[in-house]
Amino acid sequence: MGHDTYMKLALTLAEAARGQTSPNPLVGCVIVQGGEIVGMGAHLRAGEAHAEVQALRMAGERARGATAYVTLEPCSHHGRTPPCANALIASGVASVVIASSDPNPLVAGQGVARLREAGISVTCGVCEEEAKRLNEVFFTYITKKRPFVTIKTAMTLDGKVATQTGSSRWITGEAARLDVHQMRHEHDAILVGVGTVIADDPQLTTRLPEEKGRNPVRIVLDTALRIPDTARMLTDGEAPVWVFTTDRASQEKRTVLEAMGVRVFSTGMTQRVHIETMLGVLGEEGITSLLVEGGSEVNASFLTASAVDKLVTYVAPKLVAGHLAPTPFGGIGVEQMADAIDLADLKVETVGVDLKISGYPVWKERPCLQD
Repeated sequence: MGHDTYMKLALTLAEAARGQTSPNPLVGCVIVQGGEIVGMGAHLRAGEAHAEVQALRMAGERARGATAYVTLEPCSHHGRTPPCANALIASGVASVVIASSDPNPLVAGQGVARLREAGISVTCGVCEEEAKRLNEVFFTYITKKRPFVTIKTAMTLDGKVATQTGSSRWITGEAARLDVHQMRHEHDAILVGVGTVIADDPQLTTRLPEEKGRNPVRIVLDTALRIPDTARMLTDGEAPVWVFTTDRASQEKRTVLEAMGVRVFSTGMTQRVHIETMLGVLGEEGITSLLVEGGSEVNASFLTASAVDKLVTYVAPKLVAGHLAPTPFGGIGVEQMADAIDLADLKVETVGVDLKISGYPVWKERPCLQD
């Protein structure tokens, strides 16, 4: 078997731990000796053994003279665990095949250099695009100092997210709703606008059938601190709640919220919460991935800020009609079709009775969007 076959197995191992490794990347490793797989491993949680170490433990003495396939450049620095480059060198592997380099300045080429200095043959770039997509969250967080932002929407076939009366339960089927809970499990934080909190009183927790799943930090955009003291998310104790507001909000209400255990952040004396400032704060707080489940105006505010990395839309085979029925994105939008935001790397799949369409906005330049 060729390099691609073993690397794809390593990528599959890495993918299996999605939602568990934040703020660390997803990494898989396969060790091959004489055409036989002798060791496999994946990084499962931050602070625990890295993929290379897991695979080397399984391989034991059979690692000597073997080839190690790793989805991300082995680390060369002491963090919460020892350097993986050193472990590979000590094991006696003859060669290392790497899918993608590590953008972290603490690694960035140093792992490869250390391996080569030790006389180990190193091949880079095998299944590189797949590896970069696997770690799109980590790469964005490291290079942009902010979380990877995914906007999730659900709409009918004619593009409506609710009826003109506001009725929206349920647009999609049970399978799609379960898929959304899996997405919540995989994200560090989830965000809505205060309008959603007032209208629906959501908990924004992860509910998976056989296991509880990981609850994301719950974030609310609330320019004037209108969030009700009785909101379920403020009292259920299921996960932290962070509220982003402005200096125009009531200091008294802020004091009340903070007394309830809510973290309140202000983006300054602005008309509404400043998206770029908020994302910078989230990056500083160690939030690597953000799932936006907002209404049309919240979604539009992220588009206006060119702050969307991925879009996931569930389309239900239903028709609602009505020129007053809301759509996924509000605001004024672009004036010319030539200014529309293109999506790349589209993926279309069926989830139960619904379609799931995902893609990545192409930000050629700041679009002519208006609030």
